[in-house]
Amino acid sequence: MKIVRVETFLVPPRWLFCRIETDEGVVGWGEPVVEGRAEVVRAAVDVLAEYLIGQDPLRIQDHWQVLTKGGFYRGGPVLSSAVAGLDHALWDIAGKTYGAPVHALLGGAVRDTVRVYAWVGGDEPSRLTDEVTAQVEAGFTAVKMNAAGRTDPIGTPAATAAVVERVTAAREALGPHRDVAVDLHGRFTPAGARRVLHAIAPLHPLFVEEPLLPEQGHLLPGLVASTGVPIATGERLYGRAEFLPALAAGIAVAQPDLSHAGGISEVTRIAALAETYGAQLAPHCPLGPISLAASLQVAFCTPNFLIQEQSLGIHYNKDADLLSYLMDPEPFRFTDGQARRTGLPGLGVSVDEDAVRAADRSGHAWRNPVWRHADGSFAEW
Repeated sequence: MKIVRVETFLVPPRWLFCRIETDEGVVGWGEPVVEGRAEVVRAAVDVLAEYLIGQDPLRIQDHWQVLTKGGFYRGGPVLSSAVAGLDHALWDIAGKTYGAPVHALLGGAVRDTVRVYAWVGGDEPSRLTDEVTAQVEAGFTAVKMNAAGRTDPIGTPAATAAVVERVTAAREALGPHRDVAVDLHGRFTPAGARRVLHAIAPLHPLFVEEPLLPEQGHLLPGLVASTGVPIATGERLYGRAEFLPALAAGIAVAQPDLSHAGGISEVTRIAALAETYGAQLAPHCPLGPISLAASLQVAFCTPNFLIQEQSLGIHYNKDADLLSYLMDPEPFRFTDGQARRTGLPGLGVSVDEDAVRAADRSGHAWRNPVWRHADGSFAEW
């Protein structure tokens, strides 16, 4: 069996899909994307595809080595994301070839269900209560929210109190037997993050995500030591080497993104590395159906898995949603906040190719907003 074609599709709301076709008619799908830079990743996939044409698709690990290291200059979000989507598609082909789900090829399932959480915003306490209540009524046992929007370098007492008020509203709506995760999104300075962590600790967040920017990883040991709140990070880390210092710093939760951190092949290795540090895996995934499908395959076979992010109804999904490009939504039909394991081959989802090709004809040019402080200077989004 040989690879004969690699295609990419720019599909709303902000995703990029890839399709690998073989001479035996077996097709695999992947999701290689950097949000806001999808066109750049598309070009990277086209370059990497030059190597794959004519190759045996089942030599996944060998291809991963060549795609990540064969160009001499390595790493970074664009290359790692391009490799990730191609890796998804190769695993999808392998599963379909052998008639087995990817998690079976990775050693078999360690669980029958995967706990997932829903995103609920976090801007207004009154609206937040309604959003959390709606997710509880939908069966979810955990939600994630933003701590704040645009954040000053050193927040005022009122700004810190507003964070506490929002998290309190979520906690009261959830009760003591459900969980809230809080995303700082790298918007706070190290001092501001320490202040917020101390203030919300009594509300027992499941974890606090990205309290520091990825380039401030050298400050993680002090931050982790300063709090009993579980610290999570990793959506902007792209391989084992970048996760190693974060894990050594004592983070509780590693959050690699299956569409950014080298795909299924690398995230399984990151998970194993995290396990040696007693850290849990909670893959980042505010993306599309193929990225989520890949994430779930890893979750089903990872002992130290904690919880899975998913984008159903998330605010980014204005022109399409998680189920828009699937033939059958059943794999993403969450019951009591859980995704159930299936025996479907490959990634376990059937992509609606006609819908994907139609969407690609209009494409998208999604960009994240650029924020500024009141004085006109750049603010972290």
